[in-house]
Amino acid sequence: MSIELKNKVEFIVAIINDFAKAHSLTTMQAYRYLERFQGIDFVDKFYNIEHTLSFEDVIEDLTVYCARKGGSLV
Repeated sequence: MSIELKNKVEFIVAIINDFAKAHSLTTMQAYRYLERFQGIDFVDKFYNIEHTLSFEDVIEDLTVYCARKGGSLV
């Protein structure tokens, strides 16, 4: 596994954990929610931008993005 891919995977795992904490979910619930409403795809696609932001900003971006895709955590 390349270092860039490893960094991306570690970042996505950390974001899922922080998303769970921010929304009082278990890690599995957060993963399923982000998978269902394409949040993980969002972070993967825009990793080059998202990893430069604070975790709080990324969580906010994901919350808004998933809400636009039908999520109801807002």
